[in-house]
Amino acid sequence: MANATAVEYIYKGVDSKGTKVQGEISGTSPALVKAQLRKQGIIANRVQKKPKPLFGGGKKKVKPADIALFTRQMATMMKAGVPLVQSFEIVADGLDNQGVKELIFKIRDEVASGTPFADALRKHPIYFDDLFCNLVASGEQSGALETMLDRIATYKEKTESLKAKIKKAMTYPIAVILVAIIVTSILLIKVVPQFASTFAGFGADLPAFTQLVVRMSDWMQDYWFIALIIIILTIGGIIEAKKRNRTVADFFDRLILKLPILGQITYNSIAARFARTLSTTFAAGVPLIDALKSVAGATGNSVYTDATLKIRDSVATGIPLNTALRTSGVFPTMLVQMTAIGEESGALDEMLGKAADYYEEAVDNMVDNLTTLLEPLIMAVLGVLVGGLMIAMYLPIFQLGQVV
Repeated sequence: MANATAVEYIYKGVDSKGTKVQGEISGTSPALVKAQLRKQGIIANRVQKKPKPLFGGGKKKVKPADIALFTRQMATMMKAGVPLVQSFEIVADGLDNQGVKELIFKIRDEVASGTPFADALRKHPIYFDDLFCNLVASGEQSGALETMLDRIATYKEKTESLKAKIKKAMTYPIAVILVAIIVTSILLIKVVPQFASTFAGFGADLPAFTQLVVRMSDWMQDYWFIALIIIILTIGGIIEAKKRNRTVADFFDRLILKLPILGQITYNSIAARFARTLSTTFAAGVPLIDALKSVAGATGNSVYTDATLKIRDSVATGIPLNTALRTSGVFPTMLVQMTAIGEESGALDEMLGKAADYYEEAVDNMVDNLTTLLEPLIMAVLGVLVGGLMIAMYLPIFQLGQVV
């Protein structure tokens, strides 16, 4: 029964004072749930599995932010002296996401059966990468699991915060562009044809600009679905090609670094991830060579993944880390200098942590500035699109007025 998966049960019964009570509780079987309730002074008359909501609404996807929260809560429980297995139960009971609850209960059951915490995590690679598992294993071996969980939680929180900032920088312009495309399409399909039918009775040649817009409207009316399919297939094809083809992925990774503003944001975010990951792993006692291997996978860009692996090979031959960083030619000068200071002072993890803070703050400021700059630019683009269509439609009317 130790390996059974815990589920939610609904119970009804009476407490020690004879008062009727009801509620929800997690357990692996009705019998064990009743035994657990008896320990709490409750005699259960009815225990049944909690019904699943319609359309699967009760089980949400487990997100990286959920893993960060789980790690922080586990670190807090263990610092308070709560045993590991009991910590899982307390953390799970306080969550609303059924998917995260099930994941935690699976890990709890593994640990309760004698499996090391890190090995239990490794059975769920979708949610816990090698870096996470290796750090937990290091904490278990050193007897400082609560300290290690605290460091991992800080690392995950900083990483997710950085991702949110990048997403913020990308979401706003993409959303406005989509709105502009939708509005323009509606005008071309629904509004322009009404004007075109009116212009047909004028008996005169339309201005060139108006003719162009009318032709675009005719094409959109006849082939809008083809255009939609082409756009969807193009976007889907690029995403799949990026996942499956290393050459395509490398091309887009290099391309985004060359884009104005967004390229600089990406550059700073990579530097922040590099410094934060290396600081966390090095502070955890992971050898520098092994730490750099974990860092390579955390950079999120093939250019820097390859550069980090080359740096790892250089460090393995005895070259100082700051020298290897400088030789790579892709990392910012400030990061290189702070690494050199950290190596000389013996406080590499601390200096890398400060560098990560600096670049995370830089990303935050650039995202705010980008949003401020984009607002008037996007309004101008929308004005040109919508205003241009309106001008094209009213030009024949203006010309007719002049003739009259």
